[in-house]
Amino acid sequence: MFSKQQNIPEDTDEELLQRYVDTGCTEHFGTLYSRYIPLVYGLCLKYFRDADTAQDNVMQLFEDLSKKIAGYEIKVFRTWLYSVAKNHCLQILRKDKKEIAIDFNAQLVESDIVLHLLEERPEKGEDKTEALNRCMEQLPEPQRVSIQHFFMEEKSYADVADATGYNLKSVKSYIQNGKRNLKICIEKIAGGFA
Repeated sequence: MFSKQQNIPEDTDEELLQRYVDTGCTEHFGTLYSRYIPLVYGLCLKYFRDADTAQDNVMQLFEDLSKKIAGYEIKVFRTWLYSVAKNHCLQILRKDKKEIAIDFNAQLVESDIVLHLLEERPEKGEDKTEALNRCMEQLPEPQRVSIQHFFMEEKSYADVADATGYNLKSVKSYIQNGKRNLKICIEKIAGGFA
């Protein structure tokens, strides 16, 4: 099974991606990809429901993308990779004509919504990541902390409750309300530049 690697350089995703495109040195892409192996593996596991198949597809994605990635225009690597990995899994399942039985649990659905906020094109130069950060600062502390754990650290509701001391019902409420408040705030920021 894949685990998070230690001693990964602190370069941004976009810096590593640009270095890989400029030099062709696979080490840069390998470093970048290794940051997201747990995310891609978890996604593949949800679709294939088999650890070996999920692991094989994570490696296949790495091989395929390392050859083709220079041809893509990528703004936010994390959201792009998530989308590509999801499409890869669906494509494999369709090709094999297997039933696509996904456990669409609340965490997966919630994560898709926040990732969608980051994928939208910025309005008049306003960077969505910057807008998201500004809006996060405006949230009440319980919402901000819960969202930070849930989305940025990819913890489950139960893990967030353990980490914060909030009860499970409150965590779900903080995340739901915080997500709604973020969406409203980001739309206001984007609207202010229209």
